[in-house]
Amino acid sequence: MTQHDLLDRIVSTARGAVASRQQSRPRAIVEREAADRTPRADAFRAALSVSQRVNVIAECKRRSPVNGVLREDYDPSHLAQSYEAGGAAAISVLTEPSFFDGALEHLTRVRASVALPVLRKDFLVDEYQIPEARAAGADAVLLIVAVLGDRLELLVRAADRFGLAALVEVHDGNELRRAVDAGARIIGVNSRDLRTMTVRPATCAHLAPRMPAGITAVAESGIRTGEDVAHLRAVGYSAFLVGERLVRSVDPGASLRELIDASGAASTKHQAPHQARSTKH
Repeated sequence: MTQHDLLDRIVSTARGAVASRQQSRPRAIVEREAADRTPRADAFRAALSVSQRVNVIAECKRRSPVNGVLREDYDPSHLAQSYEAGGAAAISVLTEPSFFDGALEHLTRVRASVALPVLRKDFLVDEYQIPEARAAGADAVLLIVAVLGDRLELLVRAADRFGLAALVEVHDGNELRRAVDAGARIIGVNSRDLRTMTVRPATCAHLAPRMPAGITAVAESGIRTGEDVAHLRAVGYSAFLVGERLVRSVDPGASLRELIDASGAASTKHQAPHQARSTKH
């Protein structure tokens, strides 16, 4: 199986799983459950925009299809509490079951365990998954341009309708333009190529000056050191999604605090004014 096939298999599996869930739990039921949850989209957006701190979205993820099991004693509630104590701005929870060992129930447990905003990170392929995310306790959802294609705007609007923030993920300039055109207000640049699963750290720096004014920019993947964070802050990112580096740690909360502190120390090397963002896309 090639890595190209991997993304196709993940998306195909997601579509089949959604179709099955819609049979067992019709959308009308899911939407009623979603209505019982208080929407907190604004809390998620605000958490990523605090200029006086390093805004880390710390991730709960048991397994990676590339690197295997990341944490044998995986307890998403405990992990999220550790992140909260370590200074996280928000929590990301992998809910994809077949390739990442995730579950919607993990998100529900995290929501009950912390006060921080919570992101559902998954391969969303259908509008059904938007109210499903809110019903499980999410404040935001990840929408991947490479997965959704022409359906992106539909799901961005659905997220807004159900009171969820949308973190729209891009990998290149064309996807960035599509995200902006679809109405994205939070855009994540993933330096991991989903087709090859390789990390290209230069991707974030390359796209930073093309990010329109008013967009909350999030850097994703390959962030390991305080120097990495300081550099990304200097070029214009306001939040940073960090997963495997923390999940693998003996004490994830302490590792998060160390990362935040180290980025502050490194920031003195990046005091040049941020490169101005373009108003064109």
